Amino acid sequence: MKTAILTDSTAYLPKALREELNIFMIPLSVIFGEDAYREELDITMEEFYGKVNEGGRLPTTSQPVIGHFVELYEQIAKEYDAVIGIYLSSELSGTYQSSITAADMVEELDVYSFDSEISCAPQAFYVLRAAELVKEGKMPDDILAELTEMKKWTKAYFMVDDLNHLKRGGRLSGAQALIGGLLQVKPILHVEDKRLAPFEKIRTSKKALKRIGDLFGEDYEGGDTLQASVIHANREDEARKWTAELKQRFPNAEISISSFGPVIATHLGEGALALGWTKKRTSE
Repeated sequence: MKTAILTDSTAYLPKALREELNIFMIPLSVIFGEDAYREELDITMEEFYGKVNEGGRLPTTSQPVIGHFVELYEQIAKEYDAVIGIYLSSELSGTYQSSITAADMVEELDVYSFDSEISCAPQAFYVLRAAELVKEGKMPDDILAELTEMKKWTKAYFMVDDLNHLKRGGRLSGAQALIGGLLQVKPILHVEDKRLAPFEKIRTSKKALKRIGDLFGEDYEGGDTLQASVIHANREDEARKWTAELKQRFPNAEISISSFGPVIATHLGEGALALGWTKKRTSE
């Protein structure tokens, strides 16, 4: 069986890497007024922040329409027998459910949909592992079993810079956002039951980043090799500095840098930083 790997744009895997590993991508969109822009295809990060700063307001976001899934499945079916789609959390977007609905409309392809229960670089960890397993000749059921096992070890913690984005998204009440701003509270968020949820409130950015590093250290001390990614929303200098600190503190971990694209940055806001990680897995 020839199996393809598909993911959505919020995994934020570079196009060159996707092409190298034969990974297909379906984009989510950001909407400014009446204009919709597909991530990567129609708008860059620079253009996104330019529009946000120009307009003074954030856009809305949109999942791929079912018809686009059907078209992509039909394209994949020309060369493959099956496809494994790995998507952002089903509680953050309807993308996962749309992939399942579209699958019923395509007969010539076996479609497997996987809810990563997360997004961004941690989602990409699943995608890259799946691509490795396809290359090794693993069958779809075996790959899905491996990805499900990975959920035990995959984590991410987020620090947001502006509480107003969480307020607009219904994550905080107006009073909480006001008090948080006055006290310089930097909430740490994590994914709980597939949703973005508060984890702890920390007074300063420096302390929040240290706390996230401590959480990473708890798993690092377990002895397994960890692969991690520092993720930033238009804060590359801060991300590079934090990455250097983490590498010095945890020399045996594999730590890269990635970014929040327009869709996720819409909800977290400019300035957000996060660390996502999982155990590095290899086939026996």
